[in-house]
Formats: sequence, structure tokens, C-alpha cells
Amino acid sequence: MLETRPIAEDTTPLEKEQSLLSMCLLALIVGAIGGIGAWAFRLLIGLLHNLLFLQEAQLAYDANQHTSVNPWGMGIILVPVAGAVVVTWLVKTFAPEAKGHGVPEVIDAIHYHGGTIRPVVAIVKSIASAVCIGSGGSVGREGPIIQIGSAFGSTVGQLLHIPARQRITLVAAGAAAGIAATFNAPLGGIVFAIELLLVSINVRTLLPVSIATVTATYFGEALLGTHPAFDLEVLRTTDFQLQSPWLMMSFIPFGLLMGLASILFVKGIYWAEDAFDAMPGNEYTRHCSGMLLVGIILFAMFHVNGKYFVEGIGYSTIMDVLASRLTDPGFLLFLCVLKLITTFLTIGSGGSGGVFSPAMFVGATLGASFGLTVHMIVPGFPIDVVMFALAGMAAMIGASTGAIVTASVMLNEMTDDVNIIMPVIITSVIACAVRKLISPSSIYTLKLIRRGHIVPEGLQAALDDARNVAHLMSTNYQIVADDESDPIPSSTKVTILGRDGEIKRLVDPLVPVVQQSADTPVSWVMVRPGDSLVSTLRKMHLAGVSIAVVTSTPESSSVDNVVGVLTPRELHLYRTELAELFE
Repeated sequence: MLETRPIAEDTTPLEKEQSLLSMCLLALIVGAIGGIGAWAFRLLIGLLHNLLFLQEAQLAYDANQHTSVNPWGMGIILVPVAGAVVVTWLVKTFAPEAKGHGVPEVIDAIHYHGGTIRPVVAIVKSIASAVCIGSGGSVGREGPIIQIGSAFGSTVGQLLHIPARQRITLVAAGAAAGIAATFNAPLGGIVFAIELLLVSINVRTLLPVSIATVTATYFGEALLGTHPAFDLEVLRTTDFQLQSPWLMMSFIPFGLLMGLASILFVKGIYWAEDAFDAMPGNEYTRHCSGMLLVGIILFAMFHVNGKYFVEGIGYSTIMDVLASRLTDPGFLLFLCVLKLITTFLTIGSGGSGGVFSPAMFVGATLGASFGLTVHMIVPGFPIDVVMFALAGMAAMIGASTGAIVTASVMLNEMTDDVNIIMPVIITSVIACAVRKLISPSSIYTLKLIRRGHIVPEGLQAALDDARNVAHLMSTNYQIVADDESDPIPSSTKVTILGRDGEIKRLVDPLVPVVQQSADTPVSWVMVRPGDSLVSTLRKMHLAGVSIAVVTSTPESSSVDNVVGVLTPRELHLYRTELAELFE
């Protein structure tokens, strides 16, 4: 017979519930650090880029302008390799979580670690990503600042011993602050947190996230300027214009193309990771070999064109596309493919940095190439090449990450162009649908699935938060007296064995026979019908049990107060219903 016993209350440090006002004040601090952190991170990237590419010790660096000088000659090939040595040492020695693009680690911390992120991650991620980008790695700066802001929010929560749900809110606030400050896109930051990070959306979570985002944006604008990320006069249109219906319809096939491109982008990164992991050697040789190839590509591009084009975050090339300085569809397609290759090599071999910027680069070049090709085939067709580039940027971000609304809102904020909204939505929705149909996992969730960690959709997580124990508990149990002789348990019901009116043992008929031994007792927790499902699951997880006894008075173990049980059966049925609901 399976003998079970109740567990003591959680022995972790006493958690201190914070008021909404306190959470807002904490969010203000997190937002300030996010804004200042984004500024300091850019300065660090600038310093390293100037040292490694120009042999100059200065902080000023405009990523929207091409690096048109190469004092190293062929030696430039070794610059990314030198960066790879430093990145590998930092990641291997101090924080393995800093490897890759960062956001999956934040999502994993939210769903599997109660919003706990080690403080050292913020420091290591800052330096490793700055070195990777500054030495020419094809990654973005948004992923690192998201992880940095999230780590700080988590650290604040850990220092104050606040509950997991409030700590998760600060993690999301830090991530949103990083996005907002990096792109000067406050609405994009808020929507990013809603779409990808928050497990519950209400006033208690939105207020801190919004405050952190506004604060970070203010500090970012004060330190970095108030201009949009892509500051071009041609993009600044504040009046809506009615576009040709034929032009709008042309974004449908373009959306299909971007969906296929996003699948290649998502799958390619993990194909590259698997390929490098299978190589002989160690972390140093793998990352250095990948970055050696990146260095060769950078040297070849500079030797032939006088510009690196695919180096770093790639904003300078995106600016060329948006300013219509690149008009050869073949060369644009070539740049698109080359950026994919360098991104796969950088992240796949062990680099540290984000995927937003490479995705925007691919979307811009592929979009402009598509628009120019259509214009060449059908000269009279009302094509706006820049509009296709912008729609491609949003579609690549939205389809690859699953954050469609974030991409749409953010592109509008980054360009000040209100006329791109409808093309962006059309392209992004179709692209995401194609990616979802062929490859259900996004670039973030695929990494977690490969670890065996399943992340619920945002709405599903909110439903969990809205449920309480009474919604799921079963009344399919029986109470019998536990005397000296073992009673015969039911084959279909959970049997609660009582002695002197107190719960002594439980028998679950679905527990394997091999586990039914008094030598391996299993505990249970006691909860109320009104307790939230999320808090109950967390209590069960911390206790390491799979059964909860639902009672009107958890402080007492009286069998008379038992009103139900919560077992793996009920949880499995609930998850099955949700799976059917969200298919």
C-alpha cells in the first residue's frame, strides 16, 4: 500500500507580498536601470568596435553608418576570432546562460524558475554581447539588454524576497524597459512583455511594466536622443494615405515568402548549433572556427565593396535599403543570404547577442529585393519598395519570434511612418501563419522545447492564473478507517485513510504498484478550494508532490473537513482541454 504523509509548510525564506504602490516604485528603479543600461551597453559596444576595427579608443559610434576604414588589411579576419576567445571564456567561466540570444533564458526563468535569474548574468551578458557585436559578430543588441534588464528586475525581487508572481512582473518590466530604451519604442516594449513574458495580464502587472517602460524610454531619450531608430526624412509621414488595393493585395504573396524565410531563419540557427556541437574540439575551437568564417566574409565584402555590410547589428545596411541607396535586387538578395549565413555562424558557434536586428536586416533586404523584382517584371505596377522593406522587417520579427503585435507597433515607432501599418499587419500575420503551420515553435520556444521545457501561450497562462482549486478538484474519493489491518482501497477512487478523525495515509489507485511501499512514503499538501491554481501548483512543485487534499481548513488534518482531491488525473484533463482550446 502507498503510504503518504503531509508536508510541512514551505521552508524557503519568508516571502513579502508587495503592495501595488511598492511594485510601481520598484518598477521605476528597474526602468531607470534599463534606460541607463541600454546607454552604457551602446557605449561599451562603441568602444570595443572602435578599438577592434579602427584602432581608436573612443566611445562615439553610430551603428547607422558604415565602417569605411580597415587599418588591419587581411588581419581583419582575426578580429572576430579574438572576440570569440573572450566571449567563450566569459560564458564558459561565469554564466552559460549568456550564450545565444538571451530571450529564451528569460522565458525559461519565468515559467520554470519562478522568475529567478542569477545577478551575474547581467554583467556577463553585457560584456560578452558587447565583445561579440563589437568584434563583428552578426547579432543584435536588443536580446542582451532584454536579458540584462530582466536579470536586474529578478535581482531586486530576490533581494526583497517577494513572491514569484511579483518577481516575474519585475522580470517582464526589465525586459520591456530594455526593448523600449534600445529602440526608442515604449509601446513596443509594453506589447513585447504582454505577448511573450507576462503570465497574467491585469492592472497589477501592467502598471509596473508600463512605468518601467516609460522610465527607460525617458532615460534612453535623454542619453541617446529623441530621434527614431531609423531617422530618415522620407519615412516621416504622419498623415494616412489611401493605398492602391492592388498594392495591398501584393503583400499577401509577399507574406507567404516571408513566412518561408522566417522558417529558414529559425531552423537555420539551431541547425548551425547542432552542427557546431557535433564538431570535434571544445567550446573555444568551435566558436573560433565559426567566427573565422565570419572574418573571412567581412574581409571579402570590404575588399570588393569597400563596406562590410553584414558586420554587427547591420543597421547601416538597413539604412541604405530604406534610403533607396541599394537598388540591385540581385545584390540585395545576396546580402540577405549572407546575413543569414553570418548569423548562423555567430550564434550557432556560441556567440552572444540578439536576433531582432538580424531578422530586420533579412526582412529589409528580402523585402526590397521582392519589390524591385516585381517593379522590373511589371513596370506599371504601383510598387513602393521601401514599404516592402519595412513590411519585411516586421514580418521577420513577428513570424520568427511569435510577437506579431510587437513587431507591428515597434516598426511604426522606429520609423514614424503611419502608412506602413496595414502592409505590416498583412505581411506579418500571413508570415506568422505560414511559420506556425510548418514549424509550430518560434525561435524562442524551440530552444526551450529542445531542453524539454514546454512554454504555454500567453492566454493559456492567464487562464491558469484565473482558475482556483475548486475548478479542478475531484470529489471522486473515499474516506475509510485506517485500523491495524490494511483496508482494501478502491480501484477507481483516491482512498483517504483516517485514524482518530485525522488523515494518516492516502492511496491513489493509479500509482504504479512498484511505488506502493511504506519504505518510500509520498507527501501531500493541503489547500483550500479558493486557492489559486498557480499558487497551488507552485506549492506542490516546491514540496515535490503530485497530490493535494482540498479541505475547508488546511490548518487541520481532520477528515471531516476534506472536500476534494487534486491529483495528476485532474491536471492532465485540464491540460488536455486547454490544448484542444488553443489548437
